[in-house]
Amino acid sequence: MKLQLIDGTFSPAETIEILNQLFHVKIKFNEEKIKNCINEEDIKMRERKIKFLQKNLDEVRTKIMSGSKDIHIEGVIDILI
Repeated sequence: MKLQLIDGTFSPAETIEILNQLFHVKIKFNEEKIKNCINEEDIKMRERKIKFLQKNLDEVRTKIMSGSKDIHIEGVIDILI
């Protein structure tokens, strides 16, 4: 099943806001999992995921801010059941 989450053209500021919120949800999800986790390996894995997400967000923000034109975003979630 495919869910169309985002499909549109946005200003650089809007694009950054959308991405900030999307990444924040995933980061918060991992932070909550860490709070409830007792396995050290799982905690380290989630911490790596959070750092990876933060790095990706920083990189895309930098790239977006270097330009001034609108940006098209397509976001599809594939759910495999």
